[in-house]
Amino acid sequence: MTTFFFYGTLCHGPLLRVVLGRDVQAIPGRLPDHSVFWVAGRAFPMIETGGSGAEGVLVADMSDEDVARLNYYEGGFAYQTRDVIVEAEGAGSVSAQVYFPDPGKWTPGAPWHLADWAARWGETVVTTAYDAMALYGLGDPAEIHARYPQMLMRGGSRVRAEAETPGLHLRRRAGREDVAVARKRQVYANYFAVEESDLRFRRFDGSMSPEVNRAVFISGDATVVLPYDPVRDRVLLVEQFRMGPHGRGDPQSWLIETVAGRIDGGESPEEAALREAREEAGLAIRELIPALNCYPSPAAMAEYLYTYIGIADLPDDAAGIGGVEGEAEDIRAHIVPFSTLMELVESGEANTAPLALLAYWLDRNRARIRSAAGA
Repeated sequence: MTTFFFYGTLCHGPLLRVVLGRDVQAIPGRLPDHSVFWVAGRAFPMIETGGSGAEGVLVADMSDEDVARLNYYEGGFAYQTRDVIVEAEGAGSVSAQVYFPDPGKWTPGAPWHLADWAARWGETVVTTAYDAMALYGLGDPAEIHARYPQMLMRGGSRVRAEAETPGLHLRRRAGREDVAVARKRQVYANYFAVEESDLRFRRFDGSMSPEVNRAVFISGDATVVLPYDPVRDRVLLVEQFRMGPHGRGDPQSWLIETVAGRIDGGESPEEAALREAREEAGLAIRELIPALNCYPSPAAMAEYLYTYIGIADLPDDAAGIGGVEGEAEDIRAHIVPFSTLMELVESGEANTAPLALLAYWLDRNRARIRSAAGA
């Protein structure tokens, strides 16, 4: 049996329970002469020598299976164990295993505190851990970690889906027992993923369907924002190359769209909308007006869209070339009058569904928005 000292995210009981697959008893502990920091740009911490001491928890009597599960989860983040002496509450000095990052792998950021991490990341990381541990024994931890930012996107999507159930008046109100999954497998995983499930679902006559095979494209939730200047009565549109029309065989694969992007794990839809406006168009949005949230293609895609009108100043020089260079983005922004937007949508030149949705939503609410802006 092995004793472990956890100083970071595994101090969070719900996460440790998912990783180990069982509940354990933990007691407070402290590792002298060490400090804990955020890993710069990441959702987890690292430990370094020096400082006033790292607070955490001790867990004793860990079995070989427990250790294997821990090594699988932590190994993907390039962490390895070392023997240390920890001060345990009520038990004095105790020898324990601690996960340290591989030298030079990560860069320390600000001091890390469990409560701060749990408030922003806790639910998302715990939900994501279910997906990671479902692959225990099936995949290389390093390969799984390479997709971890994308897995966090999906984790965040699940958290929002659980929390945002709308009022139901016409639709069936389903329970967890109304879908029975016999088998689920991930048949493709990169930036996006494809999953297949063998399942049965509740029919409208109350019986369960025969077992069927269904596939779903996993992409994570996205935010969509149409920048609008109510005083000048104009919008900002973006143009870029898109794989969807290219894969369809459309020679006109540069599309007119709204500002849009995936919602990162631990990020809110509003934060993502503001970030994408800065990245794609160098634009500061003053106010986000929620429009319609929706599934664009629910038969085969898990994607969910949060859409907004973004109130902003759009002078003539707001147009230009933008995008994140490190992500190979090449985006051209256009400033057009609202009337031109509607002409583009109705002629079919602007033929993306989120833009059409927001164009018609703005058409319906434009007078109210302009009046509130004093236009």
